Amino acid sequence: MIDINITKKLFGSDGKMDLDININIEKGSFIALAGDSGSGKTTLLRILAGLEEANGSIKVGNEVYLNANGSLKPQKRGIGFVFQDYALFENMTVEQNLLFVKKDINLASHLLEVTELTELKNRLPKTLSGGQKQRVSLCRALMNKPKILLMDEPLSALDPTMRLKLQNEILSFHKEFNLTTIMVSHDPSEIYRLAKRVVVLKNGKIINDDTPKNVLLKTKGSAKFAFDGELLEIVKVDVINVAIISIGQQLVEVVVSNEEVKNLKVGQKISVSTKAFSPTIQI
Repeated sequence: MIDINITKKLFGSDGKMDLDININIEKGSFIALAGDSGSGKTTLLRILAGLEEANGSIKVGNEVYLNANGSLKPQKRGIGFVFQDYALFENMTVEQNLLFVKKDINLASHLLEVTELTELKNRLPKTLSGGQKQRVSLCRALMNKPKILLMDEPLSALDPTMRLKLQNEILSFHKEFNLTTIMVSHDPSEIYRLAKRVVVLKNGKIINDDTPKNVLLKTKGSAKFAFDGELLEIVKVDVINVAIISIGQQLVEVVVSNEEVKNLKVGQKISVSTKAFSPTIQI
C-alpha cells in the first residue's frame, strides 16, 4: 500500500496553486494520472520519486519515504522512472545504459530480448529512433527491479503502431515484476488499455478517482458518445452554419443553429456529442 498525503505550493497553468494530494494506492495497481497540463501530475510523480520536496508524508508499506523528520533519498526508494525525454546517457551504448544502473548482465539481456533490442545493444542512443530510445528508457527503469514504476507520458511522441507495441511491453513488465505502476497520460485509449484506475487532477486537487470507463465515458443526457475538441471556425454555407472542430488528429464538421452560433467562439474548447445520428454541440 502506498499512502500519500502531501502539499506543495506550485505555479500552475492558472498561476499560483496548492498541490494537495491525499490518496491510497494498492500494491500491484496500475494507476493513470490525468488532467490538464499544469495540474500537478508530473510534480506528484517527482515528489514520490524524491526528486522534489514537499510537506506531508509518503509511506510505502512499512517504509517511510517522507515525513516531518525528513525525506528518503531517491536512490533508496525502490522506484523506476521512465521520463518523457528518455534521459539516456548519450556517451554509453544501450547495454551500458542498463548496466550503469546495476551490473546484472542476465537481467539486462532479458529486458533487451523482450523489447527486441538485443541486436542494438552496442549502439549509442543518438543512432536510435524515438521508439527504440523509449524502450531503452523502460528497460533501464526496470534494472533495479523496482517496487514502483513511474512513467511521465512515456509514449506521447510515438506513432500509433509503436505505441501499441510498447503498451503491450509495459503491461507484460507490470505483471512480470509485480509492479505498482503510476503513469501520467493524456491519451484516453492508452489509459483505457493500461490502467485499472484513473485519478484526475485539476489545479493541484483530485477531482475524480474511478475506473477508466467511468472517467472516460463522457455522455450527457441521452447522448450516445461525446468527444472533446477545439472550435476552429464557423462557416456560413447558404442558410446553414457549419462548425469546423479539431478532435484529436482529425477535423469534423457539425451543423449548428443560429442560436448556438451566438454562444460559440473560435478557439473555444467544446464537446461534440451525438443522439442517434443527430450531432449536437455542448459548451
